[in-house]
Amino acid sequence: MPGPAPSSSDTSRNDRTALTNVRVFDGRELRGPATVVIDGDRIGSDPAGARVIDCGGAVLLPGLIDAHVHLTGAQNLRRLCGYGVTTALDMAAWPPALVDSLRDMPGLTDIRSAGTLAISAGGMHAKLGGIPEESIVTGPADAERFVAARVAEGSDYIKIVAERPGVEGLDQPTLTALVAAAHAHGKAVVAHAAAFDAYAMAQEADADIITHAPLDRALDSEAVARMVADERVAVPTLTMMETIVERAGAAGVDYAPARASVTALYQAGVPVLAGTDANTTPGSPANVPYGTSLHRELELLVDAGLTTVDALRAATELPALHFGLPDRGAIEPGLRADLVLIDGDPLADIRATRHIKRIWCGGVEHAPVGWP
Repeated sequence: MPGPAPSSSDTSRNDRTALTNVRVFDGRELRGPATVVIDGDRIGSDPAGARVIDCGGAVLLPGLIDAHVHLTGAQNLRRLCGYGVTTALDMAAWPPALVDSLRDMPGLTDIRSAGTLAISAGGMHAKLGGIPEESIVTGPADAERFVAARVAEGSDYIKIVAERPGVEGLDQPTLTALVAAAHAHGKAVVAHAAAFDAYAMAQEADADIITHAPLDRALDSEAVARMVADERVAVPTLTMMETIVERAGAAGVDYAPARASVTALYQAGVPVLAGTDANTTPGSPANVPYGTSLHRELELLVDAGLTTVDALRAATELPALHFGLPDRGAIEPGLRADLVLIDGDPLADIRATRHIKRIWCGGVEHAPVGWP
């Protein structure tokens, strides 16, 4: 059996550690028992001379990836890491110095970021407060300026906000110009779209990835077919949509359209990624907790019809693939040593991902934080 896990503040780095007697999730099934070697910050292949940890038949997952968060500081990374989320894809954070300070922090959750997002002066996001002036895109002619500035700041992809017509959001020509400019710079585009008409605008603009799921009306067969035809990717953030509905109470907001949209997208073969919209943004429709929410997202994806295997792939292999991160998302020699050891079989019950025993983030071992 494994020895005592270190405290949440105790991390240690060993040149080589051999995890023996583990059942490895390989993206399709649980394989093993086997031995997985951690060699520095990578998964190795040679157990010779390694410190041995007998994992007692526990399940080893690739480090989890949250495909939609909003970061404010290193405290977010520590919390994410403590729940097995070893990569976070930030969808809006500023100033650039903050984003830069969170990159490549040894032993903590690794990040990619959109940096500053694109909004209109009159849209809902502008009303949140604290949005930087450079977020405002005044029209199609301003798209190149916005995208070039994000590229210069080191943004990994471009985030744009599509809102329902009539709320003074970015209009269709501006959204389309932003996507075209991003693609010309070799950047993928993630579009915020939390309503049916906004989803249609994001598709018309040719966004690569659409985040959120409509709460007003489920995606119809035409919208789903277009997602398939254009090889678009969905990050539905069901945890955020569920939390918005819970906080709205009896205000007429319904979770069912979001769930039905995910069911339809998945059944049609659209790649569905696990993202939560974890944030502490003042004025946000809902503040979703870091780390714990990804485990809830997996449960909601399964509830919407994903198999447990595909739910796990939605938080490992698929975000690595669609966000261009070939060094993670699987347990193979040479990849980052981002690993989560859990007690239980998540293929039989996805809730087993909550039973975390040990975490390795870039080869550095952490104890789980524990559930609130």
